[in-house]
Amino acid sequence: MTIPNEGGFELVHLKSGQRSVRCCTHGETMHVGTGPSTEASELHIRQQRIVERAQAQTACGAPFVLWDVGLGPAGNALTTLDALRAIAAPVEIHSFEISTDVLEFALQHADALGYMTRWEPAIEQLLAEGIVQPLPHVRWQLHRGDYLAQLHNAPPPAAIFHDPYSPARNPEMWSLEVFQAARERVGAGTCLLTNYTRSTAVRATLALAGWCVGFGVATGDKDQTTIAASRMDLLERPLGRDWLRRVRASTNAAPFRGGRYAPGPITDADFAALEALPQFG
Repeated sequence: MTIPNEGGFELVHLKSGQRSVRCCTHGETMHVGTGPSTEASELHIRQQRIVERAQAQTACGAPFVLWDVGLGPAGNALTTLDALRAIAAPVEIHSFEISTDVLEFALQHADALGYMTRWEPAIEQLLAEGIVQPLPHVRWQLHRGDYLAQLHNAPPPAAIFHDPYSPARNPEMWSLEVFQAARERVGAGTCLLTNYTRSTAVRATLALAGWCVGFGVATGDKDQTTIAASRMDLLERPLGRDWLRRVRASTNAAPFRGGRYAPGPITDADFAALEALPQFG
């Protein structure tokens, strides 16, 4: 069952009983496995231990910085706000989105979606002013436009929720250049990056961009996802040489470059570079 299409989006019922937003242009349903709030909790918030890490950051006197890459209908950001209610640690959420059309659509259907309840005024202010303080200790800023152009306007992140449309529909957001720019922005800091895919090509791209890469948690109908880190010791289940053998045998392991979606086997040069990384030594 769907709510009639408005401006390229529609509400859909998921198997879990929750509702989510489907982009008719891309043909993709957001948070399709379990729904917006459940997926955000499982994939990002609990896996990254956002609440615990934000509390630990308080001792350093600086806010915990979270990048919400692909704001979409704000499921990840709002579920994070719900999780942060119980603590008083200073947090900055920096949401990146090229267009807020989907968020504006979701806001029109806040009651049906459920997870937006209580947060409508904050979303309205974010859309109108680009910044809002939804909780006394949380500052939420919207960066509109191209991600590569905007990421230097945000402080280095301790956590990244990487949640754009899929590589097939939005390849520029999964490119080597994008992951390198984010890794360079982290610098010597501590950072975890989580995303919903288990794609070999995406994992190879992350690794070649300078991230340490591991197996992420299961969520919905996915038996695993992907987690990356600025340091190897932050990963509980890092990819190893067994995974390298699967890369070599895969017909779809070529890293993404230049915003192009071009599935294919990995080249000898890219495989050699991957194999030489400290993670696989």
